[in-house]
Amino acid sequence: MYPPARHPVPHQPGQPFKFTVTESCDRIKEEFQFLQAQYHSLKMECEKLASEKTEMQRHYVMVRLPWMCPWCFGLKEDQTEHYYEMSYGLNIEMHKQAEIVKRLNAICAQVIPFLSQEHQQQVVQAVERAKQVTMAELNAIIGVGALHTHIHKFTQKFPSFRAYSFHVSADGQMQPVPFPPDALIGPNIPRHARQINTLSHGEVVCAVTISNPTRHVYTGGKGCVKVWDISHPGNKTPVSQLDCLNRDNYIRSCRLLPDGRTLIVGGEASTLSIWDLATPTPRIKAELTSSAPACYALAISPDSKVCFSCCSDGNIAVWDLHNQTLVRQFQGHTDGASCIDISNDGTKLWTGGLDNTVRSWDLREGRQLQQHDFTSQIFSLGYCPTGEWLAVGMENSNVEVLHVTKPDKYQLHLHESCVLSLRFAHCGKWFVSTGKDNLLNAWRTPYGASIFQSKESSSVLSCDISIDDKYIVTGSGDKKATVYEVIY
Repeated sequence: MYPPARHPVPHQPGQPFKFTVTESCDRIKEEFQFLQAQYHSLKMECEKLASEKTEMQRHYVMVRLPWMCPWCFGLKEDQTEHYYEMSYGLNIEMHKQAEIVKRLNAICAQVIPFLSQEHQQQVVQAVERAKQVTMAELNAIIGVGALHTHIHKFTQKFPSFRAYSFHVSADGQMQPVPFPPDALIGPNIPRHARQINTLSHGEVVCAVTISNPTRHVYTGGKGCVKVWDISHPGNKTPVSQLDCLNRDNYIRSCRLLPDGRTLIVGGEASTLSIWDLATPTPRIKAELTSSAPACYALAISPDSKVCFSCCSDGNIAVWDLHNQTLVRQFQGHTDGASCIDISNDGTKLWTGGLDNTVRSWDLREGRQLQQHDFTSQIFSLGYCPTGEWLAVGMENSNVEVLHVTKPDKYQLHLHESCVLSLRFAHCGKWFVSTGKDNLLNAWRTPYGASIFQSKESSSVLSCDISIDDKYIVTGSGDKKATVYEVIY
């Protein structure tokens, strides 16, 4: 530590060190040079870290960010670029500061023993105080108010960074959901959807359904259902047209029986049309007449024996398809029954209504099991094929995912207007919703991590997913249906 030419006075035991002014100046100069060397070393280390930036960015975004921040899901490329640049910078700064602290601690440990006993005590106390800095002191130092203002402006510029999925506790408290590491990865979880075809129906498409196997798409508009062959994406004309109801009445729902040989159509009329698709030319083989002036939604039992229709008077009509007769009505909704789904085992039925309620029905005993009350009209719902979860789309733009046996609920906020249709993938791991805001959203079951989003040019009124979960079809207000290929 001392130059070779220096001849210090021999130190007597029990006496403090005494330095001349010249010796003190030399000592300060040496310490300054030592600190300069440390600074140069740190600077070189930072430059070395900066040279690894590209690889670190890729690793940080692809692996770590989705685990740490649920807001990262569903971002556009430019938003993600901006976010991981910022995150990378913060990460490097954190490591740099940690290394600076480590080296300064080492310097302090070397310098403190040369101080007088009195000064040593003061320095040790100051170091201990520095180690115990509080969050309040840090906030005062960095100006946390300014930081909050910056974050607010940032989320206004990039709305996708706002929390959109909330867990709702039994007492109504809402907390943002921390998504698990595998939220967007793993078997049967899509990466995005690619538009592959547009079917120009000519009228607003209020209903769509896909055949099994995936070959034909049925689009319901005003007074007719059109049949499209999507096995050849270049086809721009329907292969047939099924004239239903009255010419000026809209089709609101169409459902295929599991064997694909029969189509049931309902809409703004008191009758349901049953079409035989097995003949060379599709034909009506029966009509079912109800007392209600309109049917808003249809469901078919897994054994193809029963059809359920949601009526505008709030009743759920139960039809025997073999005998073509009305066998029962479920009564409970005080306004129109708007949407419906059935459990895979055919024992439970779920219905949503314009009376702000969702109800479940026991099909074996013919009675209502549960009622869930909401603050908004129910426009769409879907029951998860693997059980336990029910997703509900509402007029107030929310999607809520309810556990059917426990008080467990998630509320999702990505739609900006009423949620008009909703459908689960057959694997049960994800579902889609569409809305008046022109959006198609794909969500992870049950917590609602955004898998992908597609914006169309008009309200998206209806949707369906193929049995193999490889295709999505939507029907929209600009008189067309859109076919998407799901990319895994």
